[in-house]
Amino acid sequence: MGRVTQFKNYLLDVRAEARKVIWPTRKDTMQTTIVVFSMVVLVSLFLWMVDAILALVVQSIIG
Repeated sequence: MGRVTQFKNYLLDVRAEARKVIWPTRKDTMQTTIVVFSMVVLVSLFLWMVDAILALVVQSIIG
């Protein structure tokens, strides 16, 4: 087979696979986004707290 035929078959396969994709609903996307943002905020606060505590410990050691 020629390269053109292989490329055409590849594109047909890509199109067939893309049709099998089940896209999330708007509601699912919003819920997932809210969970991700919430976790980012929680982890950020946790790391800030750990950093502040470690800074106090180092400050007390250094004097």
